[in-house]
Amino acid sequence: RAWRRGVQCRAAVGSPPTGAGDSQGVMLARQGDLEHAGGLVACHAVVQSLAGIENGIEVLTAGGLRLLARTVVNAAGLDACALARRIDGLDPRHAPRAWYAKGNYFTLSGRSPFQRLIYPAPEPDKHLAGLGVHLTIDLGGQAKFGPDVQWTDDPLDLQVDPARGDAFYAEVRRYWPALPDGALLPDYAGIRPKISGPHEPAADFLIQGPAVHGVPGLVNLLGIESPGLTSALAIAERVRDIIQRGAL
Repeated sequence: RAWRRGVQCRAAVGSPPTGAGDSQGVMLARQGDLEHAGGLVACHAVVQSLAGIENGIEVLTAGGLRLLARTVVNAAGLDACALARRIDGLDPRHAPRAWYAKGNYFTLSGRSPFQRLIYPAPEPDKHLAGLGVHLTIDLGGQAKFGPDVQWTDDPLDLQVDPARGDAFYAEVRRYWPALPDGALLPDYAGIRPKISGPHEPAADFLIQGPAVHGVPGLVNLLGIESPGLTSALAIAERVRDIIQRGAL
């Protein structure tokens, strides 16, 4: 049957509180909290390697700076697995291979006919690496469709191929048959840092503390892809518990 404004489905679950957020604003707010608590953010300091030593973990930057820390949280996103492989004393079996799943987005030209986000039910056999192409409305009211799944070896590959729009039309028309021809415009892309590859079931976040890998003071956050930002504070609580109580 038809459901609200031309969306076609058999059934739907409404979630009125669900919406979009300002990711940059969230990160700036967290940075402000950190600095208010006495922390410091050092940008453009590339970590070359880490090593477990008697009093903690030694961090060596590409510029030659050596730092000593009691605790290090590897939350390097796309580079987290590569950084884990550069930790002296970490067994290689705790540093899984990184897979990069590019997610392309297309913008709906003109005004959005929808007021809420629309997520079609995922098809596990078809969308092993994602939830399928859904509708997002940004803070400016612009409707966007995505992401799809495009495997890449280059984590810096952020160009959107307009030719992928053909598949987007087919996916979107499964739940919005009235999508007009020519209404989708290439927008932007992001990269999911996965630890499961093509044709494999999606792996869960991998949160490793010393009880798992045996390196005191080290917490690895691997494969933290979408919805990593949404669950960032919950992940932070888990990391805090590992550090404070030696959990996991």
